[in-house]
Amino acid sequence: MSTPLEDLFERTRSENRAALIGFIPAGFPSHEGGVEIIRAMIDGGVDAIEVGFPYSDPVMDGPIIQAASEQSLAQGTTAHDVMATVAAVSPYAPTVIMTYWNPIERYGVDAFVSDLNNAGGSGVITPDLTVEESAPWMAATLEHDRNRIFVVAPSTSDERLEKVVSATSGFIYAASLMGVTGTRTSVSSGAQELVTRLRRITEKPIAVGLGVSTPEQAHEVAQYADGVIVGSAFIRAIQDAPSQQAAIAAVAELARNLAAAMSRG
Repeated sequence: MSTPLEDLFERTRSENRAALIGFIPAGFPSHEGGVEIIRAMIDGGVDAIEVGFPYSDPVMDGPIIQAASEQSLAQGTTAHDVMATVAAVSPYAPTVIMTYWNPIERYGVDAFVSDLNNAGGSGVITPDLTVEESAPWMAATLEHDRNRIFVVAPSTSDERLEKVVSATSGFIYAASLMGVTGTRTSVSSGAQELVTRLRRITEKPIAVGLGVSTPEQAHEVAQYADGVIVGSAFIRAIQDAPSQQAAIAAVAELARNLAAAMSRG
């Protein structure tokens, strides 16, 4: 049986466009406020949601996402809140959790996947989990039929790409560069080269993240990727807004502009 995430990519391919995937940490700018903002992102045209698991020692997050995660943690966001956020938004769009491995291990691998399933989440992105160390994770996600989304980068060897591709389901997360998340003036040329290498070995959907922040950049990536991941730009719009209502309006407008850029050709 396919997951909502897999169904989404089938639909967007038939519509000759890329899927727009929006990221926001759970509990930012508050628990209820974050859920309202995610709903506004979906209403604006975001196709799928990455709910970030706020973490105190990130290796992939740039300063914008770090600041949002730190604010969330300072306000007491818990693992329960992360699952509650997924449960609140998954009826409206395919939803995955983006998390480092340590919180999963502390939560309990089987319990994490079981609770994700109960919350309606489609899968999990694990940026720091290697395929070689993923046996318990593979077993749990297979048992509950949840997507395992691994991350590859331009530096990943061809041999390793094949291992990661075989272990991944839902979509492959192609990091556009070696570095951290954040808004940038251009998308690294390494992103298209990485997608080209992946296309040679798989037909699974490929989504590109890290550094996509404007409709122009999103349109560029949509020409060769199945999904475009935007996080820091949404978070910055929230951080710059003077009120919750202004933040809702800002992310909805950004989502509309980005969604309009997803078409190919």
